[in-house]
Amino acid sequence: MNEESSLHKESTSINDTMEEEVEERDPESNPLNEPLLKRNRTLSSNPLALVGAKVSYIESLDYEINENDLFKQDWRSRSRTQVLQYIFWKWTLAFLVGLLTGVIATLINLAVENIAGYKLLAVVKYIQKERYLMGFLYFAGLNFILTFVAAILCVCFAPTAAGPGIPEIKAYLNGVDTPNMYGATTLFVKIIGSIGAVSAGLDLGKEGPLAKEALTITESSGDGFGISTTIVTDAISSPVVLLQGAPVGGVLFALEEVATWWRSALLWRTFFSTAVVVVVLRATIELCHEGKCGLFGEGGLIMYDVSNVTVRYNAMDAIPVVIIGVLGGVLGSLYNYLLHKVLRVYNLINQKGKMYKLLLSLSVALFTSICQYGLPFLAKCTPCDPSFPDICPTNGRSGNFKQFNCPDGHYNDLATLLLTTNDDAVRNIFSTNTPLEYQPSSILIFFALYCILGLITFGIAVPSGLFLPIILMGSGYGRLLGILMGPLTNIDQGLFAVLGAASLMAGSMRMTVSVCVIFLELTNNLLLLPITMIVLLIAKTVGDSFNPSIYEIILHLKGLPFMDANPEPWMRNLTVGELVDVKPAVVSFKGIEKVANIVNALRNTTHNGFPVMDDGVVPPTGVANEATELHGIILRAHLIQVLKKKWFLKERRRTEEWEVREKFTWVELAEREGNIEDVAVTKEEMDMFVDLHPLTNTTPFTVLESMSVAKAMVLFRQVGLRHMLVVPKYQGSGVSPVIGILTRQDLLAYNILTVFPHLAKSKRK
Repeated sequence: MNEESSLHKESTSINDTMEEEVEERDPESNPLNEPLLKRNRTLSSNPLALVGAKVSYIESLDYEINENDLFKQDWRSRSRTQVLQYIFWKWTLAFLVGLLTGVIATLINLAVENIAGYKLLAVVKYIQKERYLMGFLYFAGLNFILTFVAAILCVCFAPTAAGPGIPEIKAYLNGVDTPNMYGATTLFVKIIGSIGAVSAGLDLGKEGPLAKEALTITESSGDGFGISTTIVTDAISSPVVLLQGAPVGGVLFALEEVATWWRSALLWRTFFSTAVVVVVLRATIELCHEGKCGLFGEGGLIMYDVSNVTVRYNAMDAIPVVIIGVLGGVLGSLYNYLLHKVLRVYNLINQKGKMYKLLLSLSVALFTSICQYGLPFLAKCTPCDPSFPDICPTNGRSGNFKQFNCPDGHYNDLATLLLTTNDDAVRNIFSTNTPLEYQPSSILIFFALYCILGLITFGIAVPSGLFLPIILMGSGYGRLLGILMGPLTNIDQGLFAVLGAASLMAGSMRMTVSVCVIFLELTNNLLLLPITMIVLLIAKTVGDSFNPSIYEIILHLKGLPFMDANPEPWMRNLTVGELVDVKPAVVSFKGIEKVANIVNALRNTTHNGFPVMDDGVVPPTGVANEATELHGIILRAHLIQVLKKKWFLKERRRTEEWEVREKFTWVELAEREGNIEDVAVTKEEMDMFVDLHPLTNTTPFTVLESMSVAKAMVLFRQVGLRHMLVVPKYQGSGVSPVIGILTRQDLLAYNILTVFPHLAKSKRK
């Protein structure tokens, strides 16, 4: 009775804590280095995070192998054929993920190229007839409708489909399971929303939404095989392949930026998935090459080819290369800082309701359309270079010399950059051997505009990515620096634009190796390798001295409990024993437990793991004194399975091996769904017993209470744990073999500092 009372009190305090956290959610009152969710001064609070537009409970993933009796028996009984079958299914799933992601992404590209292309062709016809107002109304109206479709789907049907998706995937691969992130509805909204938002000319990319689509496909196709979490990393590289034409860069992106754990087998499967995607992409391009797919299919895998220029260096070139690297680091960190502020403001607007989120998206779309159509009127018309008689001026959808409002034989350089798709804008500003193509004032306007659009577009209720916006911003100041350097350097202005884009990506996202390879694959110019590497190293070093990467900032804002690779130095001054001392007492079970105790514990706590201990056990060492044995840890999901299947005993006894195999399968124990409220237990069954030994993980990870938090955090992250048992340094009669359990939330730096504020002083020192 006392145990039930204490459990009820603990449940009440947990519920009160959750209500206080939701009620106290006031982003404005938090410092800018705090997440949008307030946290109480306790290590026992349930994890909350911003998932989509709602505050949601989140859980950790069970990456650890549950070595209970059933698992051991199943593993011993597997034949060589079954093992080979398991390996075959993993490779088959990797193939399906690459194939399905490739098909879906190709369809998105096909739709975007045709919708945006025919829209721009229609606008050009109005401009040629000097019907500028009708051209603007058509341009802005169609963009408004496309954005409305994308936003209304995200706002009303799948709020989690909005945004980039890569931060959530990083958290997923780090061991965080967020609810309602991946499903058929989210996949559908992501596809339609991406088509609408990108076709509307918004300053965003498709790699983020497609990354989440790839993960959704993986989760759906991997369900039931128990291997979906190992295939997720394979899927993340596919969008980079399709949208940037960089297969090897996609593999390195998954390794450098997204994956928490990496091994050679995973590298093989990821490379295999990207190979499948490349085949799909190449086959589609060949199929559509002769106009069978409308405006899609021109070109090849090299998206921004700059191989037609000779790269030569001299001593003076070191100066602009260093300047670009420093600018990339400074501007990248500044962009991260300002975007942090903008996202907090957007969060306040989004809290007001669905209508406000929709109006915000439509306002950004209207502002973007006004700028893209109106600003080219500020630019002066430039006479065409006689050496380009066939391509200047350009009146079609794509080209470097758009005529716009200029007379024959002249072109508008700002319209060339603004009144086009984002992909074509990158191609145009990367153009080589055209030193007089753009005026400095036009490049400055382009750079300023895309800095503003890059800040206000990311965060609205549409699927979005960060790659293209950052490339557009970086290429702007890179090209401008190339114009200003002029005769002082041998580097082409188009190559300056490439270096600027790379430097801003390194300065904001803090990636180096993957960005280097991605840009080499995009531009098809290996001679850029030395200066690209130098620029990336300088930009990342400068950026790291100011703030974290943009994805880390978003993770922190959302409150997702991402576990960093490197612990804080002050964590070595704190032991895990001190952490568990400030937590509530651990709730444990006996090896043969009464049903009533299990039901009460599940109903009155939110714990997902419970130690299983046996009293009165004589150690095999021959010591006569009886001791308490730690048998292992049992998961909440397995206890719910026991209650659902009514696996009860009328007397206290150990079950036989055949009894367990008769009632449970390893597939059933792999499931993590189930709620105690859905389980009905009669009064008579409450007095029965359950043998927990066969379902208990007998090999949990345990650490001594004297271990430092820093060391425990490294172990927790590298092994992919969900529960870490803390055992006493000195054991004897009457001493419990487990003094506490640490979870992901307990080892996060900002949670620890709320309980031990004095450590913040040592952190500042």
